[in-house]
Amino acid sequence: MRVGGVEDEMRRLLVVIVIGCFVLLSVFSQAWSQAPKIPKKTPELVAQGKKLYEQNCAPCHGANGDGKGPAGVALKPPPRTFNIPLNQWTYSKGDLNKVFDVITKGIPNTAMVKWDQLPEQERWALVYTVVGFAGPKAPPKKK
Repeated sequence: MRVGGVEDEMRRLLVVIVIGCFVLLSVFSQAWSQAPKIPKKTPELVAQGKKLYEQNCAPCHGANGDGKGPAGVALKPPPRTFNIPLNQWTYSKGDLNKVFDVITKGIPNTAMVKWDQLPEQERWALVYTVVGFAGPKAPPKKK
């Protein structure tokens, strides 16, 4: 093979690699950017969420979502109270997908662990349960 042939072959290989990287990045960025589809709220899903909440969440967040569960007393920072208006929640600001993300991924540097071991449907059931504890929406602040 002549020297020019090797250079041409290297250029072609480099072009193929660059194009492949763009394709992979495009595919992965679409997959990452898609939020999970919010399932329809059904009585069955709500009942499932209540049961899961009692088993997994109430010890810290309290039976009524007030953040005063028996295990939560010793936690620093204390568990989230779900009784304030949903749009005032620190990490979700009323977005159900963000509530789902907090349940799925947990919150770093807190006792809120990730619950990604639960099937997606069960995590959505928990979303509907915890947002059900939210207080009424606060009136807009007067200027």
